[in-house]
Amino acid sequence: MQLKKYQKDALDALKSFLEKTRETNNAEQSFKEVTAALDIGRYRSDYKPLKDMPEVPPEVPYVCIRIPTGGGKTILGAYTVKLAGNSYLERDYPVALWLVPSNTIRKQTVEALKNRQHPYRKVLDDAFDGKVRVFDITDFPNIRPTDINDAACVIVGTIQTLRVSNTEGRKVYDHHEALEPHFTRFTAWPKGLELDEKGNPKFSFSNLLHMHRPILIVDEAHNAVTGLTRETQSRINPACVIEFTATPKSMSNVLFSVSASVLKTEQMIKLPIVLTAHTSWQAAVSGSLAERARLAEKAKTEPHYIRPIILFQAQNKDQEVTADVLRQHLIDNERIPAERIAVVTGEQRELDSINLFKPDCPIEYVITIQALKEGWDCSFAYIFCSVANIRSSTDVEQLLGRVLRMPYAERCREKSLNSAYAHVCEPDFIKAAVELKDKLVDMGFEAEEAEDNVQVLELDLQDGLEPLFSRLKIAFELDAPINLSAMSDSAREQVRIEEKTNGSVIIHLDKPVSEEIEKEIVSLVPEDKRAEFKEKIDFVRHKAEFFSTPASRKEPFAIPQLCLLIDGEFERAEPDLFLDYASWNLLDCVAVLTTNEFRAEETFQSFEFDVEAERERIVYGHISENVRQFELVGIDTVWDEKSLARWLDRQCRDQYITQTQRLEFIRRIVKEQVDRGIQIGELVRAKYRLAKAITSKITKCRDEARDKGFQTCLFKNDKDVEASFEYSFDFSENQYQANSYYSGEYVFKKHYFGSYRVGDLKNKGEEFECARAIDMQQKVKYWVRNLDSKPDQAFKLPLAKGWFYPDFVAFLEDGRIFVIEYKGAHLIHDPQTEQKKSIGELWEEKSNGKALFLMAEKEKDGLNVYEQIRKRLD
Repeated sequence: MQLKKYQKDALDALKSFLEKTRETNNAEQSFKEVTAALDIGRYRSDYKPLKDMPEVPPEVPYVCIRIPTGGGKTILGAYTVKLAGNSYLERDYPVALWLVPSNTIRKQTVEALKNRQHPYRKVLDDAFDGKVRVFDITDFPNIRPTDINDAACVIVGTIQTLRVSNTEGRKVYDHHEALEPHFTRFTAWPKGLELDEKGNPKFSFSNLLHMHRPILIVDEAHNAVTGLTRETQSRINPACVIEFTATPKSMSNVLFSVSASVLKTEQMIKLPIVLTAHTSWQAAVSGSLAERARLAEKAKTEPHYIRPIILFQAQNKDQEVTADVLRQHLIDNERIPAERIAVVTGEQRELDSINLFKPDCPIEYVITIQALKEGWDCSFAYIFCSVANIRSSTDVEQLLGRVLRMPYAERCREKSLNSAYAHVCEPDFIKAAVELKDKLVDMGFEAEEAEDNVQVLELDLQDGLEPLFSRLKIAFELDAPINLSAMSDSAREQVRIEEKTNGSVIIHLDKPVSEEIEKEIVSLVPEDKRAEFKEKIDFVRHKAEFFSTPASRKEPFAIPQLCLLIDGEFERAEPDLFLDYASWNLLDCVAVLTTNEFRAEETFQSFEFDVEAERERIVYGHISENVRQFELVGIDTVWDEKSLARWLDRQCRDQYITQTQRLEFIRRIVKEQVDRGIQIGELVRAKYRLAKAITSKITKCRDEARDKGFQTCLFKNDKDVEASFEYSFDFSENQYQANSYYSGEYVFKKHYFGSYRVGDLKNKGEEFECARAIDMQQKVKYWVRNLDSKPDQAFKLPLAKGWFYPDFVAFLEDGRIFVIEYKGAHLIHDPQTEQKKSIGELWEEKSNGKALFLMAEKEKDGLNVYEQIRKRLD
């Protein structure tokens, strides 16, 4: 299965963290180093060790990968088994304990991992050459020693199956004669096994896990890490803990985070969600049926089969619109054939064994309450219709997640099929929109993403903003009057107060208000109502401002990209092209690893820590080599140069190199090591470190070749270079979702996406001063803060290694493009800065006068940043 870029980036971050931790035995420092180079946004934090694990070496690394709903977390779990086995355990066949949130999902995960045709299983089979064993945790007595010795072993369970208070959990810790073969082959035992009354290790599954130190993979099982007691964690003895979730807890050690906008760009989810609020549940149902009919007609033009499905959320049995009532309403009043409706509740499982993707499947309407959160999934679900109150329902985010997944993970030709739809029963439109936004936040969306992706209406704004304002009216009811005398005259002009006969009042805001007026009005509202009132006002103001921006009007903002003439046609210049231009051959590189690059011997000492009860102190001592021999049982030591080279070749896969070249290069390296006097056994024992050293060597050789190609094809043969609008990057056609947004006092008047959508800019500092200087220029029509944290949403220029994302891009009044990169004094003479300056000036030169480039500084030639920009524009 081809991974999306963000999935590859997540695995790269995890691999780097585990490798660094393996080398240093310092998870905290490794976490700090890896996250320093990543944009994690509000999830950035210091590393927190597992608080319930004994804080003694060896430290158990624990990190979390945050991916919003619909991002493919489970497939990453499958890749993690091999990755952690290699990068941290350095074990050919690791044991993985895979925890999921419910028994239903446990059974589905086991079924998927056992099915050799399923993408999850294919990942495992490809990683371990088909040597994979998958077990439901309830079937642990069936695990044989050969399963663990000769194959990767994946055991799927839930947190409940590990709790002593649970019947299944008790079985995990009980003595089982069936497990005896796992224990009788050892003559020495690791510390920490549970013993029977005779002082011998219990033949229990928990002891089996303890001996083999499993990779603990946590797939949306939020309490699986923090919910296990210290005793339980010690019994399992995990080597590392890796969590995948959309909504991390505060102690989760988020290593990598991806935004929902990236998922949209990668065609994984449908966005925005088009919201329609109705005054009755019958109207909501009718509206959703009309929506489905419209989408079904559009779907007929798509190359892939799509049958849009409505997902109805009924009310509980003690309320009015139950699943049965809703089903009968569809049949009697909407004339829907019964065979097209499926009910999925605790008692009714009408979708079991039905393949919704089959063209001959009749199901178009699914009714549920909460059962779908137990693992049901179908990307044909396009419309969410709730007859319940979406704020009070705890299951809405689970159900919404079902309608966000994009069919075939591929954007449709028909624009309307790239969106999701929600029909809700809520007379107050703004209330419905705010509540839907809050639910998206609960699903792992950032607040700004959630706000942007609730589409309140589809209007033709050619007649101005009045149609928009007519929908964005606020009516906020309070139980008691407010002190009107405290309002200023300007506030009175924008607020209407409706007094009711029962003593309550309704505050009416017919148009968006400024932040100053908002503060004044909100302060008059009782304290327990202020947050809700402010959220509505902010939502309306931000929506109105967005529709007032150049971006909402789709004003032109295309940037010419640097292109190379290849085989008579221009192509966008990319770092990989430089490698091709250099005609790189790995076998031209010297196949030698210096002692700085690799040493076969690894110096380490092992100690055990314990508590001395009599004196109440921690004691430790050296572990003799024979005590750790159990870890080496089953390792095949019959190796030669040829078999080692082949094993290393599988570990060092590289898309840029043919296997023939790679295998020969590795064979030369192994031979050179042996010729140097290093025994083959030593190389085998260090094979994981050797594989890493070879990979680094190949990367170094490739980077040197790419740098040579960069210089040759761009600067020596520059007649074949052009900045072309045919390959332009267009801000008007792209999302703009930053990790954070500017919130300072200065109001930017010319930012393309609006003053409150200036991405990744602090409220003060040199880059802020540069942004303000751009905003103040008369010749600038509008500008944008370029997002280097979102590569697919930003303008970029190629470097020898990677990309250059200039800080600011402006559209000038005369139609030219102006690109500005700001550099502090400490970086201005950095070699990377010089390369960026060279490529920026080349881009300007090749634009035929349609573009300008400036490398700005705090002060240059006696000019401040504002004066440097103005001089460049004159």
